Amino acid sequence: MGLYQDHVLPLLIHLSMRQRNLAAYRARVVPAAQGRVLEIGIGSGLNLPYYGTAVEQIIGLDPSPKLLAMAREAARQTAIPLELIENSAETIPLYNRSIDTVVTTWTICSIPDVQRALGEMRRILKPGGRLLFVEHGRSPDAGVRRWQDRLTPVWRRIGGGCHLNRAISEMIESTGFRIERVETGYMRGPKPMTFMYEGAARPR
Repeated sequence: MGLYQDHVLPLLIHLSMRQRNLAAYRARVVPAAQGRVLEIGIGSGLNLPYYGTAVEQIIGLDPSPKLLAMAREAARQTAIPLELIENSAETIPLYNRSIDTVVTTWTICSIPDVQRALGEMRRILKPGGRLLFVEHGRSPDAGVRRWQDRLTPVWRRIGGGCHLNRAISEMIESTGFRIERVETGYMRGPKPMTFMYEGAARPR
């Protein structure tokens, strides 16, 4: 994969995800998880301190060995049993209907085959299970969308496949989910990078 992809990019992702203004999103979304939880793109484990007592187990999925090693260190802060799996979200190695909650935070933007990955999330969720998400994506403002489309080809190359212009709600709904709640709006920062989607969905 190369020095940048294997070592430099994971550290950049960790540093960018440690931003203080992301903590409020984590604090609103992650504590709603319960039961057996699958976190897609667990990264360096920054969500771990936000899981509550209703969680029985966390399974963390990520394709980066470097980030998984960092998550293993972060797991010392929680008593919740944690299993880490090095794998992509397009082929989740779990049984059908075996997970109560799927958590994804700033991850859908970078999955290569996102429709297939969302289908996998739906497959492994139990009936009545929930997908909890915080993602950045496509803006409703035409001027911002144009910049997102212009910047995405370059942004993908330097940002580990991150797309600025994915329509998060539409993607989730098109793969068999019913969105229960979604709140959108700009976070502080450049508008092409900071239009946020925060919410929850259930399999139809």
